[in-house]
Amino acid sequence: MPTRIIGISAFYHDSAAALIVDGEIVAAAQEERFTRKKHDEAFPKHALAYCLHEGGVASPADIDHVVFYDKPLVKFERILETYLGTVPTSPTSFFSAMPVWLTKKLWMKDAVRDALHDQERAILFCEHHESHAASAFYPSPFEEAAVLTIDGVGEWTTTSMGVGRGADLTIEREIRFPHSVGLLYSAFTYYLGFKVNSGEYKVMGLAPYGEPRFYDTIMKELVDLRADGSFRLNQKYFAYVSRLRMTNGRFHDLFGGPPRAPESKLGQREMDLAASVQKATETCMLTLARAAHARTGLDNLCLAGGVALNCVGNGHILRETPFKRIFVQPAAGDAGGAIGAALAVWHKVLGNPRVIAPGARDGMKGSYLGPAYGEPFIREVLDDLGLPYEVLGDAAMDEACADILASEQVLGWFQGRMEFGPRSLGGRSILGDPRSTKMQSVMNLKIKYRESFRPFAPSVLAERAGDYFDLDVDSPYMLLVAPVRESRRIPLTDAQRKLFGIDLLNVPRSDIPAVTHVDYSARVQTVHAADSPRYHALLSAFAARTGCAVLVNTSFNVRGEPIVESPLDAVRCFMRTEMDALAMGPCLLRKKDMPPRASIDHRLGGPTHLELD
Repeated sequence: MPTRIIGISAFYHDSAAALIVDGEIVAAAQEERFTRKKHDEAFPKHALAYCLHEGGVASPADIDHVVFYDKPLVKFERILETYLGTVPTSPTSFFSAMPVWLTKKLWMKDAVRDALHDQERAILFCEHHESHAASAFYPSPFEEAAVLTIDGVGEWTTTSMGVGRGADLTIEREIRFPHSVGLLYSAFTYYLGFKVNSGEYKVMGLAPYGEPRFYDTIMKELVDLRADGSFRLNQKYFAYVSRLRMTNGRFHDLFGGPPRAPESKLGQREMDLAASVQKATETCMLTLARAAHARTGLDNLCLAGGVALNCVGNGHILRETPFKRIFVQPAAGDAGGAIGAALAVWHKVLGNPRVIAPGARDGMKGSYLGPAYGEPFIREVLDDLGLPYEVLGDAAMDEACADILASEQVLGWFQGRMEFGPRSLGGRSILGDPRSTKMQSVMNLKIKYRESFRPFAPSVLAERAGDYFDLDVDSPYMLLVAPVRESRRIPLTDAQRKLFGIDLLNVPRSDIPAVTHVDYSARVQTVHAADSPRYHALLSAFAARTGCAVLVNTSFNVRGEPIVESPLDAVRCFMRTEMDALAMGPCLLRKKDMPPRASIDHRLGGPTHLELD
């Protein structure tokens, strides 16, 4: 009988469930996709039900092991110790945190047992950073590698350094709370008026518009970084230890004023602050990576933890350290801990060997680990809504979509299994023509309804990536930033060189301007036919039609909502934005053929996914 292991991440942010069968990752999904609540922290009952359904598990009794991705009691110990150590400044934060701990987080076992209808179920626990490390190393294509995990905080650990060899994974060094690269970045996220644990990517996108003129201040006053990768944060400038905010008055005085009000206008100062903390974070990441190489002497590096989603920093590690190859867990944040914890049980608790398939890039299956919907279900949804659509074969669909994209229209692309992790990778994507000078603003303002400065990423045929980007490795998960090739860049005029800040936004930087950021960089996804045959075929059709092997690829959602999971989610997003067309399975919908939105809006509510429980 196969051994089935369920991994669960919950109660902090980005709750998720994963199913491992005999060491193979069979299914994984975030709870937010089903509940439509972004970064949902609730127990992942819908994601768990999906994983059981996808794995053909008839009864929860057929699950051999259930493992949680961190140790709540140890984390609770840290919180109590921290609060008691900061009395009398901490009572508001203390009394805010205690109810959820005393009613939910400390009773995690009960939540699992209730979900599985098994009150006798034994629950295993994995340390937070061990889950991160396992999620990075075990699915990687490396027989041996240095392993680096960097995030806000787990139980006590914020950063860990270790080594993986075969099935053995050992954490050798760690840095503990309150000293944290992730919390440093989150402090500036808060100070810049964005939401902590979700707005960090906005800071990264804003950084190229600024100059890092506060970098020296950060590295002198806030961060004590040593060559061996150890560091300390000067706590006199931070409030996260004892209060319900990240920064304090000393921090505000140091950087010239109070935090920016959310949604208020962004100025050059905010762009310079973003550039400064981004550079400081890159310095910390590079120092840690170099220290890991010096300690291990290995050619390969595996990365996980929320800071590993900083794709700019990852690109610097690849280009500026002795490591020859790196693998970043595509769900590097807390969601990925569900996979890591389950794999840690398979290898470290049960003692199973690790098998790397010859020629395989990694064990994440392109991160296509979520639900898929077949033609009958899709057509039933569309017919119930009374929407007109064409039914096309694969080749005809690719040709029709290539024509749509080549005419500068925006296409929703809903095909195959949903991605696990924060990136859309051609399963649940919104696509556009990267050659268009207006595509970035159109997609930001009319489709995504988000800030105009936010960059878009390119998907490129893997076999042609070198034609467009200075990148000589795969980047299947959109977690590496690389420069656009010099030959494709458009030199700035004398007048353009005098521009700065947001005025640079509308200056075309290359012959693929919609995916070229103001610093000539791009967050690249390389697309392989083996991992994503439908998306690869569409890119190939677009290349045959236009000569361009690149598409703009952004997540299929609007600002403030999770990526779509179901056909109804996709139709709702399509109808409520200015998207031009939607390719969903074999069904093609064109906005010009749709009835007025008001006539069907009332039918777009209700359950959005196949009920599994």
